[in-house]
Amino acid sequence: MRNAKEEKMEAQENFIAPETDSSPKEDNHSRCKALGQVLDRIGSKWTIMVVGRLSCGPMRFNALLRSVEGISHRMLTLTLRGLEHDGLVKRTVFPTVPPKVEYALTDSGQSLIVPLQALAHWAEANLAAINAARAAQLAE
Repeated sequence: MRNAKEEKMEAQENFIAPETDSSPKEDNHSRCKALGQVLDRIGSKWTIMVVGRLSCGPMRFNALLRSVEGISHRMLTLTLRGLEHDGLVKRTVFPTVPPKVEYALTDSGQSLIVPLQALAHWAEANLAAINAARAAQLAE
C-alpha cells in the first residue's frame, strides 16, 4: 500500500504530464513548456481584461481600447494578435468603407471565462491573507 506522499507525487506528475508511449522525460519537458506558454498567455493582465470585455459579446478595436483602462494601442494590438493566434479570439472584417473589424471570443475563448471567474473569486477571497503575508515579509 502506498503512503500519502507517494500518492501526492503521482498526482502532481499526472497533472503535469500523464504517461505516454514516448520517452517520459522528453515528453514531460515538452508538455511543461507548452503548458507554460499557454499559462503565460491566459495569465497576462491584458489577456484577462480583454477576455473579460469580450465575454459580453463582440467589440470593435476602439471600443475595446476605451473599455480596457490603461492599455495602450500597441499592447491591445499585440494582445488581440496573440489571442487570435492561439484560437481564443476571432477577428472578423466586414467589407464596408472604411472596413469594420470586430473581435469576438471563439468557443475556446468562451470556455476560458469560467476558470478566470473562479481565479478572480479565489483572489478576492484570499486577498487579505496575501496582503498580510506580504506585510509580514516586509516587517522582517
